[in-house]
Amino acid sequence: MDWRPDRKQKKPIYKQLAEFIGNGIEEGILPPDQLLPSERQLASELQVNRSTVVAAYDELESIGLIERKRGSGTRISKDIWGLTKKRIPSWNRYVEAGSFLPNMPVIQRIRKEIEGHSLINLASGELSEDLFPLDSLQKIVASRPFTGRLGYDHPQGSERLRNTIVEHVKRYRRIETDSSSILVTSGAQQALHLVVQCLLKPGDAIVLENPSYHYGLPIFKSAGIRTFYLPVDQYGINPDDLESLYKKHRIRIIFLNPAYQNPTGAYLSQERRKKILDLSSKYGIPIVEDDPYSLTSFTGKEASPLKSMDVHGNVLYISSLSKIVASGLRIGWIHGPKSVIERLSDAKQQIDFGHGSYTQWIAEEFLESEYFSNHICRLVKQLKLRRDQIVISMKDYLEDSVEFQIPEGGIHIWCRINKGHDEGQLLENSIRNGVIYVPGSTMGTQKGYVRFTFAREKEGDIDMGIKRFALALRQIK
Repeated sequence: MDWRPDRKQKKPIYKQLAEFIGNGIEEGILPPDQLLPSERQLASELQVNRSTVVAAYDELESIGLIERKRGSGTRISKDIWGLTKKRIPSWNRYVEAGSFLPNMPVIQRIRKEIEGHSLINLASGELSEDLFPLDSLQKIVASRPFTGRLGYDHPQGSERLRNTIVEHVKRYRRIETDSSSILVTSGAQQALHLVVQCLLKPGDAIVLENPSYHYGLPIFKSAGIRTFYLPVDQYGINPDDLESLYKKHRIRIIFLNPAYQNPTGAYLSQERRKKILDLSSKYGIPIVEDDPYSLTSFTGKEASPLKSMDVHGNVLYISSLSKIVASGLRIGWIHGPKSVIERLSDAKQQIDFGHGSYTQWIAEEFLESEYFSNHICRLVKQLKLRRDQIVISMKDYLEDSVEFQIPEGGIHIWCRINKGHDEGQLLENSIRNGVIYVPGSTMGTQKGYVRFTFAREKEGDIDMGIKRFALALRQIK
């Protein structure tokens, strides 16, 4: 057989072999009824284990491409086109051929571990259920009749909700806008997806923070976007680095999370904000601002979005209720130039025909009520208590094994491990000890970091989680 496996590929060798033979059959290179080499013979020829060939033949047999008979060997099926029997699609090949890339394997693993085990969860970037305003939402549902539409709504979302968002961002975020410049989305994630799909094309260059939540998102690679990274310190990215990168690569869009950045907790300084906006105006580079956390300041100081300083309309502003109210509501929004909003809403309508009317109604009623401000006050107080607890626990159990900046808002703390370690082994040790977190390499180009989220567990569990992590770190030889 004139073929050799590529041992540098991540794809298992048995899948490579099955794919090679399957393609040969479907392209007519390997004709029906041709005898294939025996398992032992082919294993010897390819210098692989016999079990590898067995697994490849098993997969080909399951989809009807080959037949195996004891004493007669393995042959290509005489009836591969289904004249006398039905064929099963090779679903694995379709799954692998899709253009939209899957999550990183470690992210998939974390999700499965969280779903399947009772681990202390310092990984999930969401609030715990006791922080959701459930009582307030139940009172709204019980006391007020539903007044939304049950048919398809406006492509940009409920006009009542958009008007309420206009008042909300004016009061809480110091942003002036109108309802025609707002698009309601299924959380910030859909908003980002729409921006990438509608405003960028394969080969375009963008800037991401490093580390960043965006780093691990497959939407950029799936769209063929070239990503360049700027380091984040405690004051955010450096505008001088941004200008140098633009001149070298002709950056098309800058993606920023200026307020209590995920994962570092950094707050982009006022001086740097002004310089970045000046560069945006100088070179005509749009900025996409992702703002999940600006209402969670622990210091009492106002944390206005970058958009509130944008006088020229250079910033496309994304926010949601996922991190401050409830992730399950799936209410987010984009604020930007009307031409952009119309383009994005056209794309959203093609995907889902608009947002669900019932959750839009609940969100509108909640944002407009006195419950919202009371909820935010309680939320910030509780998050600060949990932030303080994780800081105390890290100092108690990890001592000089780690370095970190104490965030003044948000829900994450970014931790540098001073001790040399294998990232995969540390995660496995932690899972065995009953705690899970996000390894730093999923959020940036540098290893040796972890992200802990303190919004998902109460103080007692946070303390126990860090204690278990410290044990996992000590278990590394």
